[in-house]
Amino acid sequence: MSSHSWIAILDFGSQYSQLIARRIREQKVYCELLRYDTSAEELKKRNVSGVVLSGGPASVLEADSPMCDPAILELGVPVLGICYGQQMTAQLLGGTIEPGEGREYGSTRVTVRHAPPLFTNFPAEDVVWMSHGDQVAELPDGFRVLATSDSCPVAAMGNDKKRIYGLQFHPEVVHTPQGIEILRSFLFDVCECRGDWEMGQFVEEQVAAIRKQVGSDHVVCGLSGGVDSSVVAALIHKAIGTQLHCIFVDNGVLRAGEFEEVQHTFGEAFGMDLHAIDASDRFLDALAGVIEPEEKRKIIGSIFIDVFTDEARQFGDIKFLAQGTLYPDVIESVSPIGGPSATIKSHHNVGGLPDDLDFELIEPVRELFKDEVRALGRELGVPDHIIDRQPFPGPGLAVRVLGEVTRERVEILQQADLRVQEEMARLENYKDIWQSFAVLLPVQTVGVMGDCRTYEYVAALRVVDSIDAMTADWSRVPYDTLATISNRIINEVKGINRVVYDISSKPPATIEWE
Repeated sequence: MSSHSWIAILDFGSQYSQLIARRIREQKVYCELLRYDTSAEELKKRNVSGVVLSGGPASVLEADSPMCDPAILELGVPVLGICYGQQMTAQLLGGTIEPGEGREYGSTRVTVRHAPPLFTNFPAEDVVWMSHGDQVAELPDGFRVLATSDSCPVAAMGNDKKRIYGLQFHPEVVHTPQGIEILRSFLFDVCECRGDWEMGQFVEEQVAAIRKQVGSDHVVCGLSGGVDSSVVAALIHKAIGTQLHCIFVDNGVLRAGEFEEVQHTFGEAFGMDLHAIDASDRFLDALAGVIEPEEKRKIIGSIFIDVFTDEARQFGDIKFLAQGTLYPDVIESVSPIGGPSATIKSHHNVGGLPDDLDFELIEPVRELFKDEVRALGRELGVPDHIIDRQPFPGPGLAVRVLGEVTRERVEILQQADLRVQEEMARLENYKDIWQSFAVLLPVQTVGVMGDCRTYEYVAALRVVDSIDAMTADWSRVPYDTLATISNRIINEVKGINRVVYDISSKPPATIEWE
């Protein structure tokens, strides 16, 4: 990324650190979230354009609170400290911090005292989002107050000569409506970033990097039909063509028609070397009689690895394995403070392979967020129906057929789910919905069809709105759409005579039923 202007965000454990990265990327400026203890030498070596010091849960008044390398403040590049980042900057440069009278949390009105360069396009007075206990009591030498609030005399500070600034509030959150103007001023007026980070350039850079890494070797990629693996396959195929070998496994619990659709899209339309393996009987036989959800997941994961391994060995000595690791996976697994240590999802990234398949990883989208992966997919010509696809569990419909998974029950659910997808896709706000799907319950109820009494399964409809799947709320789907879905399932899918709608939020319920 050295050919671009770029911003380093040092992560001190704020719940908003990822959001800072997203806001900066939205301005077409490349940025990376790095550990708080990244050295000034490392940043200088990579020709950084500016540094953002994130907020965090610690207090700079505590003895063991995390600190950045003080030399970063002497690099001569612009620095913006946010919340904890401002307090740390002030302390490192000789200012003093004191505990606030009380913790300030929520919307607060600030008044701008000196606008340029940071507040040039910010109103003279506006609402911002505060979240802090400590605050700057005395400014370091050479700094002046840029903004104040009733309870915070130093709501923002700056040293124009050194181009070092601090904010006691969070400009990256939606609760600071004009916060993006502050970030834009920092990026373009202070750091003089070009705003030239485009997906087309990302493709060119990654294609060159993949070719350099792979050389004349070959790459194997597990293709699931989901967004991430599809985009990774398309990108690597663009880079090395026939040196890429994709493995797509039918585990017997895919959506209706998906096995054929993926083969058509990637095998025929893209011309990839796609090895589609129908192992559905093997999976379904192993799932017979199994009811416990976690056991279902383990069985599917274990058999997938066996099938993938058998096929991968057919290619001979392959050096590389491609994976669709995303930036949030990377951030969660390396975040040093306050961040959860996440195990990367095993259905998404192939873990547990035998020792003799000692692959070197290629993870070309590990710097991207989900929406950026979708933009990349469009740039590469991946069809919209794959790009806009909602998240789908690795164990597939096995965790949506509650109770025992049988071929008959899977086929019933595939048909019900097909109707759900068709009708939901007609809604204008379909792309805003996180997930919509049917669940087959292990419950039969009495119904009447014509003059006959029926005793058939119940389908539950689950539709949720979410940003990141950590929390979710049930979608207020129009009644007419719910009625159409219910009518179509009951009239067209043999085996279901009742449809119910799940109106639980997460928490306390989960999005999936198992």
